[in-house]
Amino acid sequence: MRSGGPSPAGCRSCRLHLLGDRRTSDDHRCPRVLGLMLDRSQLRAVLAGAVGGAIAIGSMEAFSSESAVPLFAIPFATSIVTVLGSPKAEPARPRALVGGHLVSTFVGLLVVKLCGPVPWAAAVAVGLAMVAMHLTGTFHPPAGIDPLVVVVNNMSWIFLIVPVGVGALLLTTFAFAWNNLVTRCTDEGDAGPPIGWWS
Repeated sequence: MRSGGPSPAGCRSCRLHLLGDRRTSDDHRCPRVLGLMLDRSQLRAVLAGAVGGAIAIGSMEAFSSESAVPLFAIPFATSIVTVLGSPKAEPARPRALVGGHLVSTFVGLLVVKLCGPVPWAAAVAVGLAMVAMHLTGTFHPPAGIDPLVVVVNNMSWIFLIVPVGVGALLLTTFAFAWNNLVTRCTDEGDAGPPIGWWS
């Protein structure tokens, strides 16, 4: 039995709109695009975020292969998805991105130096890092992996600077530049970072 409503294949107006036909209405919405309601500007934003995310992940892999830092010790995969996939979300702002990773890593280092690289210490470190991020206004959920990586692998203090500190700053810079590039190329005034993005 066919479900109600036209499918993307049957929506001629939607197909023309996505292909750039200016005769269609700018506020036209496809009734079903992979089960989501997406207009053209939303689709462009999703695709731009996906391309930016792929570039950032590729850069992270290249850095890992060219350095002595193993890929598992570069805790930015989910941060990349957050800042490029949802650039207007609170956890995607630089204060949360940079601060969250630094705070969480610092907590993990304190715990591992005091308690050693034991499983219960890793669990405690993650919990304490969550509290610390909330208290400092830097809550960034992807940074919750940092204390786990630090404790399990008994990282040294240099881990706070490289790759965490440098990596967070580079990701912030890339996300800011990418979002502004997307904004200029698509002429979408609301596609870039939100007001207070740097706060």
